Amino acid sequence: MAVLEKIRVRFGLAISIIIALALLSFIIDPGTLQSAMQGMSSKYDVGKIAGRAVRYTDYQEEVERFTTINEVTTGSSAHSEQQQKQIRDAAWQSFIDKFLFVKNAKDAGITVGSAELVDLTTGSNPSPMIAQMFGGPDGYDPQVLVDFVQNQVPGDESGRLQTFWNYIQNSVSTQQYYAKYGALFTASAYLNALEKADLVAKNNATANVDYIAVSYPYQDDSTVVVKKSEIKKFYKDHKDFYEQKANRDIEYVVFEVTPSAEDIAAANEKVSAVYDEFGATSNMKAFLLRNSDRQLSNYWYKAGELNSINSEVNNYVFNTRSSAPSPIYTDADNTFYSVRVLDTANLPDSVYVKHILLQGSEAKATAEEVLAKLRKGEKFSALAAEYSTDKGSMADGELGNIGWMTQTYMIPGFEGVITAKLNDPYIVNTQYGTHVIVVTKRTKPIVKKQVAILEKAAIASKETFGKYYAQANRFASIAGQSYEGYKAAVDSMSIYSHPMNVNEGTSTYGSIDQAKEVTRWVFDAKKGKASNIITVNNNYFFVVAVKEIHKEGVKPLDEVAAGIRQRLYFEKLRDVKTAQVAEKVQGLETLEQMAEALGVSITNEPALSLSTTGRANDPALAGAAGAAVDGEVYGPIAGGMASYIVRVNSREAGSFFTEEDATMQAAQKAQYTTQMVLPVMSRIGEVKDNRERFF
Repeated sequence: MAVLEKIRVRFGLAISIIIALALLSFIIDPGTLQSAMQGMSSKYDVGKIAGRAVRYTDYQEEVERFTTINEVTTGSSAHSEQQQKQIRDAAWQSFIDKFLFVKNAKDAGITVGSAELVDLTTGSNPSPMIAQMFGGPDGYDPQVLVDFVQNQVPGDESGRLQTFWNYIQNSVSTQQYYAKYGALFTASAYLNALEKADLVAKNNATANVDYIAVSYPYQDDSTVVVKKSEIKKFYKDHKDFYEQKANRDIEYVVFEVTPSAEDIAAANEKVSAVYDEFGATSNMKAFLLRNSDRQLSNYWYKAGELNSINSEVNNYVFNTRSSAPSPIYTDADNTFYSVRVLDTANLPDSVYVKHILLQGSEAKATAEEVLAKLRKGEKFSALAAEYSTDKGSMADGELGNIGWMTQTYMIPGFEGVITAKLNDPYIVNTQYGTHVIVVTKRTKPIVKKQVAILEKAAIASKETFGKYYAQANRFASIAGQSYEGYKAAVDSMSIYSHPMNVNEGTSTYGSIDQAKEVTRWVFDAKKGKASNIITVNNNYFFVVAVKEIHKEGVKPLDEVAAGIRQRLYFEKLRDVKTAQVAEKVQGLETLEQMAEALGVSITNEPALSLSTTGRANDPALAGAAGAAVDGEVYGPIAGGMASYIVRVNSREAGSFFTEEDATMQAAQKAQYTTQMVLPVMSRIGEVKDNRERFF
């Protein structure tokens, strides 16, 4: 319990970031999925890694394992959409590590031996993960870990703690493989003295340069011709430029169900009808359960926090001294509000909490005994050492200290600490056991208020739903499940058609979220087909048409030919115009003569940087200045936007780029190389991530 509560309270956020855990809500109906899986088609594989298929059932087992770990570390089953994605990513990464990275690391001669793993987990050289999770006031405390492994894990009949401990050991091993493999690249990025001196010299060099630039024309030059054979050759030589994931060009219309004027008036009438009772009731919790979309909360609000609900509600609560209900307010979403202040107090934002945790059948009696001793003046930390089963809460190095808590960072059951008196211990029961709690410090109290909010959103009636559904049904009937019919329906009903390109992961259409059902239909449909009504979030009716299908792989030549032509055209144009400049200045000796012949002016750049990084000018200009002999004309050379002729008047060596900068630049390159290891491995291993089909 001690280690678990420490993980949940003190390290909950850090641990959740490290292991990216959360619960998963599957979108697909299990019965439908099971039926589909029976065919054992690769279409229903979650993905493929280095030639190995990742079956949906295997992936689900991994997700369930991470779910168990999440429950152990957080003690909560609450989850958000973002957390759902985190756990899916964590489960997928575990397969990447097992099938791809660790295998490649072993092939490179890297090993993590059993003795090494023991040292990293239960030895004197703990991994950062172990040190953080099982630390004491002076850093890593092996006794905390020993207690967890020898006592808590074997004593857990559910097996959840064993799953958690297995995960920790596996993670430590995998992290060690990453560390060793990364070291191969960081060590190879060594910068010797000569290389460092050369890098410093190049990055400190500037030049006083005169140059002329002949810009390339924006209009097409008919003399520059790109042949079809050249386009085909470029396409053949650079097919990897044009790889794509499967996607579709679609069009869709959407009928949004919005409350009618009658529906809005009905919501207003519901609030008005119970307004007097709202002001008079003595059982606010029951009243709001019956009449409000927002239930009673014990949260203490400070000025400004209620703006997230409604600014007029906030203004009334903090600018009006009244316990009577506010007027009825409404917002742009046609939601109606009235607020009533229930209590006002000067309270802190944060409090510093200590506790002694007692468990077992004698916990309540022992708590009374401890409480009596505290009130007699005995030291809290000494009593915590003697009685508390939580040996992991040691904020600031003192046993029993949980640390600072707020209303949003709180152990369930500890909510009363916000209003508790300083240095006045009391007893609380939670899901973890019986606690003797004392608040020893708090931030400066400010005015806060507890409020009841009567809230009622206008909801579309059955009649309103019927009206919009009838419109969508009429459109779908005209479309007749074909793209041609869809276009006819758009013209007939004068409705805006939304064009869009979607992939298998698309779940948002415009401002409408959680519309994955639309995407699933699109990827099951053939080109030229239109859908029947697809209902999203119970208040959007979609009709979709598939205009074009783009399969996974290399884009066809006809889709990329225009872009290739433009690229080859510019390359040819650049060479042609640079050759023309060279012809016009042939035989001329000075930059001034050349400028006059070309009809352009000379530009002076007094301190053109010759640095290898951070250039503000065209790299071709800096390159020409670096290659030119001082005092002599150099060029013309082809640049990104113009052809250049340069003359270097003088050079200067600065001191703004230091050896420390050179070392840092080399380290950044090494870090970038290390970060690219897994993406490159994934490309070579032909990793296919098909999770978007399912989630």
